[in-house]
Amino acid sequence: MSDVQEATNQLLDVSLHEHQKSIPVTGSGPRSESQHLQVTIGATVPTGFEQTAADEVREKLGSSCKISKDRGKIYFDISVESLAQVHCLRSVDNLFVVVKEFKDYPFKETKEEVLKDFEELAGKLPWSDPLKVWKINTSFKKKKTKRKKINQNSSKEKTNNGQGDKTDERDDKKGFINNTLDSHILDYYENPAIKEEVSTLVGDDLASCKDEKDESSKEETQPELLKFRVTCNRAGEKHCFSSNEAARDFGGAIQDYFKWKADMTNFDVEVLLNIHDKEIVVGIALTEESLHRRNITHFGPTTLRSTLAYGMLRLCAPQPTDIIVDPMCGTGAIPIEGATEWSNCYHIAGDNNPLAVNRAANNISSLLTKSQIKEGKVSWGLPIDAVQWDICNLPLRTGSVDIIVTDMPFGKRMGSKKRNWNLYPACLREMSRVCRPGTGRAALLTQDKKCFAKALSGMGHVWRKVHTVWVNIGGLHAAVYLLKRTPQAFIHPSEQDGERTPW
Repeated sequence: MSDVQEATNQLLDVSLHEHQKSIPVTGSGPRSESQHLQVTIGATVPTGFEQTAADEVREKLGSSCKISKDRGKIYFDISVESLAQVHCLRSVDNLFVVVKEFKDYPFKETKEEVLKDFEELAGKLPWSDPLKVWKINTSFKKKKTKRKKINQNSSKEKTNNGQGDKTDERDDKKGFINNTLDSHILDYYENPAIKEEVSTLVGDDLASCKDEKDESSKEETQPELLKFRVTCNRAGEKHCFSSNEAARDFGGAIQDYFKWKADMTNFDVEVLLNIHDKEIVVGIALTEESLHRRNITHFGPTTLRSTLAYGMLRLCAPQPTDIIVDPMCGTGAIPIEGATEWSNCYHIAGDNNPLAVNRAANNISSLLTKSQIKEGKVSWGLPIDAVQWDICNLPLRTGSVDIIVTDMPFGKRMGSKKRNWNLYPACLREMSRVCRPGTGRAALLTQDKKCFAKALSGMGHVWRKVHTVWVNIGGLHAAVYLLKRTPQAFIHPSEQDGERTPW
């Protein structure tokens, strides 16, 4: 029995035993029935990397996977025994169990009729099995950070309520407005915007305005009562209702049906109402905080999501003993993700900014400390080093690197569009020098597509474009270019002019 399977079985034993008597959601069936329960799991993933996530699900879970028409989502069937392994997927941001899917929902003509249907829908859905999964899931899901602390320190980390681009509308609104500039530092990379309307409203709007002291005193005297909220993600232009209205009426019906307590911030259950054109998926969130927040503790102005870093690395298909370099590492998200998932490769994190190198080194140290605490023993370390260098003059031997994966400056928050016209060609030239001819490959992320295309056009003899993945990062339409190093040996420009420069 593998370590993962053994850990999964232990978690199931604990969760099923602990939650069998608690939370009066559904009738408690035999343990064997719950353990072999088959459910559909939905996952949000970085836009453009849906196929990468689907491949990982098939590879690690052995489950077939369906890519949704709604970008950034995938669906797959599992047994509850595999739930712990689902939380270990590297390419998914958030998870939810599907209650019901309507592929062609019959929307009525008027808003009143549609909202009335939403109210009636709440009592007709098959809640039993998804809520069993939710109960089991509570024993090993990643806990969210306290929202109050985040509001007070929004310059350090912006609130993420489980679906990447959702924020509480009332309690957090003032804090976000006052700290717009600071919050956007993380928002730039960590909240990839999809063109959809997102609202979080639960039952009566007054529920979120109740005094916290009164609530806490009531909780001490009353038996445990589940708190919930409904979040509506709506995409499409042909709807006669807003996401606010859908979340409000659907949430009110759920409150009446389950007799749960509405709470927008300190909720136990988050019900998701995902509407994309005529498709509706009702689900229950299994993650309180996005799974991409796993490696980074020291953030920079453009901290890349760990899930996006995984997708870029996977595009390059790392092989054992490969040397993988991120020459513009920032906080080190890419090489740290690589060292965690591909520990049989050697990873180098480099940057010209000493602050960035320091952040990367601190993130590596934090990850090692976390690993040691988790395993209860001294770790041998990670196959990774952090170096300060000049991207245009790397202290690496010619043809010594197998893979280059990096997030190039967009010219928005880092660098400038004007500087990119000189930087990009110089970067590609130096990357072609250190990359192994014939087998070397590179995955490069940039939003400055025009500048990159121009720079690449002059490097056709050393770089061949294999694939382009279009991604959405903080509302910016960016691209990940997968390049293959041609067999042609690198020739320095000075050598082409007849001057021999030793390398």
